[in-house]
Amino acid sequence: MKSILTILLVLSCSVILAQKKVLDHSDFEIWNSIKNKSISPDGYYIMYSLEKGEADQYLKIKDSKANIVFQYDRGSKGRFTYGSNYAVFTINAWRDSVLAMKKRKIKKKDLPKDSLGILDLKNNSLTKIGNIKSYKIPEKWDGYLAYQLEEIKKEKDTTVEKDKDVKDKKKKVGKKNGYHLLVQDIHTGQKDTFKFVTDYVFAKKGKQLAFASTGEDKKDSSSVYILDFEKPSLIQVHTAIKAKYYQLNFSESGSNLGFIVDTDTTKVQERPTELYLWRKGQDKAQRVADASLTPNSYHPSSDAELLFSKDESKLFFGLSKPRIIKDTMLTEDEIVNVEVWTYNEPRLYTVQELQLKKDTIQSFKSVVHLKDDLRIVQLGSESFPEVELGDEGNAKFALIKRSEPYDLESQWTGRRARDYTIINTLAGKSKEVLTKVSGEVNLSAGGKFIYGYNSMSETWFVYNIERDSYLDLTKGQVFYDELHDSPSPPEPYGAAGWTENDEALLLYDRYDIWKFDPNSGLANRLTNGREIMTRYRYVSLDKEVMFIDTNKKWLFTTFNESDKSGGYTEFNPKNKTLKTLLKGPFRYRNPIKAQLDDALIYTRESFEEFPDIRYSDLSFKNVKIISDANPQQNNYNWGTIELVSWTSLDGDKLTGMLVKPENFDSTKKYPMIVNFYEKSTDRLNYHRAPNPGRSSINYSFYSSRGYLIFNPDVNYRIGYPGESAYNCVIPGITSLIEKDFVDKDNIGVQGHSWGGYQIAYLVTKTDIFKAAEAGAPVPNMISAYGGIRWWTGLSRQFQYEHTQSRIGGTPWEYPIRYMENSPIFNIDKINTPLLIMHNDADGHVPWYQGIEFFVSLRRLGKPSWFLNYNGEPHWPLKLQNRKDFNIRMAQFFDHYLKGAPMPVWMDRGVPAIEKGVNQGYELMESSDEN
Repeated sequence: MKSILTILLVLSCSVILAQKKVLDHSDFEIWNSIKNKSISPDGYYIMYSLEKGEADQYLKIKDSKANIVFQYDRGSKGRFTYGSNYAVFTINAWRDSVLAMKKRKIKKKDLPKDSLGILDLKNNSLTKIGNIKSYKIPEKWDGYLAYQLEEIKKEKDTTVEKDKDVKDKKKKVGKKNGYHLLVQDIHTGQKDTFKFVTDYVFAKKGKQLAFASTGEDKKDSSSVYILDFEKPSLIQVHTAIKAKYYQLNFSESGSNLGFIVDTDTTKVQERPTELYLWRKGQDKAQRVADASLTPNSYHPSSDAELLFSKDESKLFFGLSKPRIIKDTMLTEDEIVNVEVWTYNEPRLYTVQELQLKKDTIQSFKSVVHLKDDLRIVQLGSESFPEVELGDEGNAKFALIKRSEPYDLESQWTGRRARDYTIINTLAGKSKEVLTKVSGEVNLSAGGKFIYGYNSMSETWFVYNIERDSYLDLTKGQVFYDELHDSPSPPEPYGAAGWTENDEALLLYDRYDIWKFDPNSGLANRLTNGREIMTRYRYVSLDKEVMFIDTNKKWLFTTFNESDKSGGYTEFNPKNKTLKTLLKGPFRYRNPIKAQLDDALIYTRESFEEFPDIRYSDLSFKNVKIISDANPQQNNYNWGTIELVSWTSLDGDKLTGMLVKPENFDSTKKYPMIVNFYEKSTDRLNYHRAPNPGRSSINYSFYSSRGYLIFNPDVNYRIGYPGESAYNCVIPGITSLIEKDFVDKDNIGVQGHSWGGYQIAYLVTKTDIFKAAEAGAPVPNMISAYGGIRWWTGLSRQFQYEHTQSRIGGTPWEYPIRYMENSPIFNIDKINTPLLIMHNDADGHVPWYQGIEFFVSLRRLGKPSWFLNYNGEPHWPLKLQNRKDFNIRMAQFFDHYLKGAPMPVWMDRGVPAIEKGVNQGYELMESSDEN
């Protein structure tokens, strides 16, 4: 009887599984992603938005017990007020309505505008305000909000005749004149309106708001005002006819306000800007810097951010580098348009072009000492343009940097070496302390030390500024990537940060966290990760605290390299003890702690579990699942994921990921798609929601449709990247074929960029694949070596000599390596049908590489198809193009690996005359190939 019941139960489960849906392209649009999650300062409310596909967001607010408090369609970008009594959010116009209006050619200015939602969380009442341009709320206090309105068009009065000879002089809102600003008491709803405001800012802690206005009508002067909510009072701290104001910013307490003003009404190219400072108690702001008061007669920059030090003793601003003056009298026919490229200039011309705006507005950070007669010290300069402040601006010394002497060689090294100098912010005296250091170098949290990692010596170091002493901390020890496999210096594992008063520096090795004394170099290991192959990493829960507080317990993430499980661990810095809080076969991410409470939210995910929001306190004992974003997943045949292992042809033990359909039957044979890049197994527990990805197969989509997916890790030998991929991937595939559930005659392979290159190489060496999709591939390393990465303007040389392509030298040093690793020289050996996607605006891999691959295959009559999404970069970004790519790729693999009918586009293409009209998705009646 028991056996009969067991059989019935198995049959019942089989029926249930059989009834589950199979994912299709249309299902991408019903899957939610969670956006803009936050927790209220008191830890009681959680707010987030759900975005279905890429449609309108749906705002939800829940309490700590996961009860719905409020929800609103089209709600996004929500924020809680500091007192946790209100939630403020944007209400967007319906996307389909906007799209319909665009189809009717409605002008942009006439499209529906956003609204503002203000929710009273105590009585659940909602106030809506239309035509919102922007809004701001105070960061560390409560009671008010400010928002700007778009102009509301009024109906024309046709009953009144207007003198056609008299032009309408009414001032209009816009970017130039500003928008109307409303300041509202959030409790009472009482509002004050200030017209034509171009900029506004709340003080972080002081109860004040500053704003700049161009005046209520065309005759008025422009002004800067400070609204004090405690007095209350409105002070006009500066005014001038047609003045333009920039970079309004308060000190943290609100006791100081800085801004840049341009009062010149002419069209001179070199703008005579001035820096003004207002101090609490003053009626008017005072000018503290202009060309007559600054070093080198530079003008204060209207583009550089104004910043007060934490202790409010200093105001940092930028001094503009003089601009190149153009001859505006020349006509277009008289201007010489020529690019002059020089062999020894530090930056390649293509880089200069992309950085043209940055160069045009370049400025040098300077400081006004507010407690020292407003003395100005220029910190940055032409020689050392980069400036880093210490201790939130309080530090006596700043760190100034330059890379120019080494910019030229970075073309082929791929490294950004720099010289480092310290400068006394009070006296302006400087001293060079480090020369040609490749790696990240910074000031310590308290500004007492310079510290960093020297990639050439593979060592972490500290430099004591007051003692003028240098100390290697990790010389001879491995605090860098142990698995590094490219011809470049290995990268460090990173730093957790400094404890208070710069007493200790916490550094990571592969597994553990180490505490270093920066004066003696003595170190203590705080965790025991190496023994159990578990990585520990520090989590900062308070983004405003720049140091690691030894008076509080610390939170670490954990990750086990062997089984890929994750978790959280508590560390007590007093007694050096570790306490496991959470651990499991999941990926734990994004802990966000409430500002004024120990409550926090975080996510947990796996291949099968969506990363819904979870709520807890720092003990993680009483966990509440807050969101349920995608309950429909239970209705679909999903899939499972597992680790598999094998031995490469080089004798290395390797691991990979194998995805199986949810209803997997080991007695059946399944088509399989191989998808890989470099090493991916650490992402075993990533959830992969169905979506129209820009460059790769969607694992859940293909497993739901009956495919196996294999993602193998690859170990590389320098000089032989193609062969390395072959030696790792092919044995992994054969090890799975031996398990007898892989249909060896129906195996495909798919990858993009570096993955696309490796696929192009593999198909010249093996016929194991029935079909292949290679995105943005490089078939010719020789021609690609001389190309440009157009997004950055950088030469591609460094990639082949030192980084991902791993050749280890130039084509004239290793011509055979370049040829052996280039598929183009063996393209006649390819027997695998290929789908190639490479876009004409690719800024990473020159798209002529894809063309070179395709036209060569075409020349040989090899079955191949080429997709170019016009104007798209390295991957298609537009939704319609991503959908198209996913449909075509699925049809391609279904045809070759499942014997599905060939789509029309594969049979006859999409002729140029039909582009954008007929997609050719229709399946032909029969398939000649199987």
